[in-house]
Amino acid sequence: MPLTSEPLRKLGFLTIGLFDEADPGAGHESTLRIIELGEQLGFDSAWVRHRHLQFGISSPVAVLAAATQRTSRIHLGTAVIPLGWENPLRLAEDLATVDVLSGGRLQPGLSVGPPRHYDQLAPALYPDTAGAEDFSYERVERLLRFIRGEQATEFSGTEGIEEFSDRVQPHSAGLADRLWYGGGSLRSARWAGEHRMNFLTSNVVSVADQVEPVDFAAIQTSLIHEFRAHHPLGADARVSQGLVVIPTDSATPEQRAKYEAYAAARLSRVGKIHTPARMTFAEDLVGTSAQIADRLYADSSFREVSEVVFALPFTLEHDDYVQILTDIATRLGPELGWKPAA
Repeated sequence: MPLTSEPLRKLGFLTIGLFDEADPGAGHESTLRIIELGEQLGFDSAWVRHRHLQFGISSPVAVLAAATQRTSRIHLGTAVIPLGWENPLRLAEDLATVDVLSGGRLQPGLSVGPPRHYDQLAPALYPDTAGAEDFSYERVERLLRFIRGEQATEFSGTEGIEEFSDRVQPHSAGLADRLWYGGGSLRSARWAGEHRMNFLTSNVVSVADQVEPVDFAAIQTSLIHEFRAHHPLGADARVSQGLVVIPTDSATPEQRAKYEAYAAARLSRVGKIHTPARMTFAEDLVGTSAQIADRLYADSSFREVSEVVFALPFTLEHDDYVQILTDIATRLGPELGWKPAA
């Protein structure tokens, strides 16, 4: 088990990218400015959440395409794209295109399963094929094949003055090695390992046969072990932990009060089993960087990883995110042994 003397190797952050329905441009601009700030602070990666029919980022690939043109070093991820909304062939084209634009910096995170509220949504999303759609892991397998450059069609060659390829274009070499699966169950951890993907964990896990109070860290640790046990790289397979951390080192008294109220409002869900999906949540960590570092090192799942993607809390203001990111990069990261990228 890693010691506190072993440094954190990669540090990233995740944002939901909220916007005002009446003025969506301002919210998206704020997200892009936050990503730019992340690069300036030396973060290794910036990730965006995916939110359909909400006031968050509904098209993360498009937002990250814009981010590729405003950054030069930081890696850009999605956490996660729910494939139930996507055609794997078309998504493979989009991901490869953005990866080329970024110079090989894209880190796509994916998940499967039917879209939320599918009964109400299906007439708009899949009006003719709602009952036939396959929301299993096979949907990810198709995407993997296309991104890895396997044949997508039996037709190729020249037709008139046009050239046709039988695989997805552009092909971005290396992108397949940067695909992540976002999972919270032993089944998903095992599947991700068997299919040579990287594994994204978050502040939500699936509870199997446990009873309350639930030990979140123990469950997440078991997922990491399951993933690595089934991955060809074993202990070297990439796992990223995602928790909500809110350092208060440079926060104003008003900000500290806001952050503590935010975490307190979500505390009642910790240690509980939430039906019908039997999920449970990690506690949000609020405090000085030294206090948060102590709590992380006491977390068995954190001690299993060498890279993290800390999630920014929902519903805060741009200035709050600037303060939190600055403290993570300049205070918390160094407490964990991390060094900013050049």
